[in-house]
Amino acid sequence: METFASLRVDGQSVYGMLHLPDTPPPTHGHPSVLILHGFTGNRAGDHRLLPLLSRYLQRLGVASLRIDFRGSGDSEGDFSEMTVTREMQDAAAAMEYLRQYPGIDPVRTMLLGFSMGGMVAALSAPELQPHRLALWAPALPDLWLPLLKGGFVPPVVSDHGGWPIGREFLLEMPRLKPLEAARRWGGTARIFHGDQDATVPPEVGVRYAQALGCDAVAIPGAGHTFDSLEVTEMLYRETARFLVGE
Repeated sequence: METFASLRVDGQSVYGMLHLPDTPPPTHGHPSVLILHGFTGNRAGDHRLLPLLSRYLQRLGVASLRIDFRGSGDSEGDFSEMTVTREMQDAAAAMEYLRQYPGIDPVRTMLLGFSMGGMVAALSAPELQPHRLALWAPALPDLWLPLLKGGFVPPVVSDHGGWPIGREFLLEMPRLKPLEAARRWGGTARIFHGDQDATVPPEVGVRYAQALGCDAVAIPGAGHTFDSLEVTEMLYRETARFLVGE
């Protein structure tokens, strides 16, 4: 079963897609995972990476909710208003929505973030307390430093390939400490990172794994968006193995 989800955050609508297993829920409800997309992305992900993950997990009895952050995809808001803090607010509202949904186990709600969504997930983990945390190629704030012009924050909205980048997004970046948040959380986590990632180097995944005290799974031959059928199959298999439990 797949159904549209709609929730409100600060007067704006966040839209998503909820995937529920076809089997009756166990006594305490289905385990589930909230899936967070990356920078300039949406709930579909690159080459349908995220909906296909949801359907893969669905067949294994795991529900999932994929959202568009405000200003992205179908959700309300403008991208120029986007900040990591706003995306953390969206994630918190979506996690509450998921935990309260009929047939969902509110204890076994998990969190998965890709790229900047991985950073959002790591920053959110101490507050949201997911049952498990999976990060795909998680980014660090340093990735966006080249957007600063000569080391200064532009006085107006920046044009980043047709995406309007607001000042608040850039001003906030130096204050974000995702690795500190990861160390503070201390729950069950795993990192999945392509060993050919040219956007977020694999070493960043290792730093997250060290902060979380967890394993980092290297996906051989994978770039940042895990863009081959063989790579995607391995990514799904290893992610599901972690989320379903070993």
